[in-house]
Amino acid sequence: MSEGLFKEKVKNFFKILCQTEWNATAAGLIVALLSILIMAWWRPWGAVGAIRNWGEWILYGIGIFQDKPASVVVSSGSVIGIGFLAGAFISACLGNDFSFKFPPPWEFIKAIIAGILMGVGSAFAGGCNVGGMYNAIGNLAANGFTMWLGLVIGVVVGLKYIYWEMEHITWGTSGGKNFDFPYALKIIVGIAGIAALIWGAYRYAGQSDNYISSLSGILLISAGLGYTMQRGRWCMVQAFREPHMTGDCTLAKSVALSILILAIGAAVLKYAVPQRGSAVAVQSVLSDVIDEIDPDEVKDEELADTLEDVVDAADQAVIAARRTLDPVNYVRGTFGWGAVLGGFLFGLGAMFAGGCGSGTLWRVGEGQMKLWLVVPFFGVSNALMTKWFRAIHMEGVGPTHEGSKLGMHLYLPDALGYGGTLAIVVIAMALWYIIVDWNEDSNKLIVEM
Repeated sequence: MSEGLFKEKVKNFFKILCQTEWNATAAGLIVALLSILIMAWWRPWGAVGAIRNWGEWILYGIGIFQDKPASVVVSSGSVIGIGFLAGAFISACLGNDFSFKFPPPWEFIKAIIAGILMGVGSAFAGGCNVGGMYNAIGNLAANGFTMWLGLVIGVVVGLKYIYWEMEHITWGTSGGKNFDFPYALKIIVGIAGIAALIWGAYRYAGQSDNYISSLSGILLISAGLGYTMQRGRWCMVQAFREPHMTGDCTLAKSVALSILILAIGAAVLKYAVPQRGSAVAVQSVLSDVIDEIDPDEVKDEELADTLEDVVDAADQAVIAARRTLDPVNYVRGTFGWGAVLGGFLFGLGAMFAGGCGSGTLWRVGEGQMKLWLVVPFFGVSNALMTKWFRAIHMEGVGPTHEGSKLGMHLYLPDALGYGGTLAIVVIAMALWYIIVDWNEDSNKLIVEM
């Protein structure tokens, strides 16, 4: 009896963890917590960095780019993308969601257009919906709010187009195919994917180079993000689309809450970590090591070795202070028309694609072939625009993007302090939550066909 009950509990646990669609609010909270965790580990996560790196390799492979891009297994952005895809793929396999899903021909044409719009838009905004909006607001950057505005406009215009398409486009809108696999095979492949992730993390962790070894955590945390977002069907473009299409505000509320939690976590880290990495902290580390030196008991060589340890300790303290949440993370010189235009183009492209930057990647992980086509066009167009922007200093120069033609570089705590900044984020997310909740009952913001 007890053994049968235990097996039933294991079966139910597997069902909840791997097969049942997760609650949107729970998924949003997990995304926020993992986003804080990856920041504490090293850096914020994003989607466009990986996609651009892959696009650069395409352009290098066909001879358009002459300089060899960073390795896909060494670039931190690319490793985030690989981990995210792996997590989504594992979730799709274990949840029986993976299959090769081929859409009708017209959707492939839209995929190309979508990829180009998303690539160009993310170049103007300084990131996709993750780096340009979600993690930008979460990292207390003003440009996140202007991309947020652009995304709303782009999604509404895209929704109007979708309605127009439904009435006027008939060619190539039918004939999609789905190639599925036995669930048992998916389970085996999913377990193999978990083993591959663990192997990859150990490979990174075993490297002597501190940068490469730290990619182990980046890989695993981003895999957790991909798993969570696929399991919860958590797509930010739906948070902007559904309130205007069906009135459903479930994902909008989830994203608002997720951003709020992320911003609080980032504020704690960004305020506290630099204190620990400041000159005072470095002096404390040096003092601890020097106190262990007894000049009467050490020889010159030993003293030299000890002093070398002192220098290494100081270097590590400084590196930790810089590496762990530099305030300039995702603070771009696009607070103005650049992020608004970029958000508009990206939102419009996401409506064509049927997924945002992160939503595109987790849908790739579950075998949606339309999104497989979106990614290379997204990557190539973003790589080309980014290279051009850098050549003409479109976003200015230096860490503060001095002379940016796209807008201002504004880290909100520099202007408002951490308390004032968090108050702005709380008010903005609360207003969004209230407005979409009101719209769910009133339907005042529904875009009619």
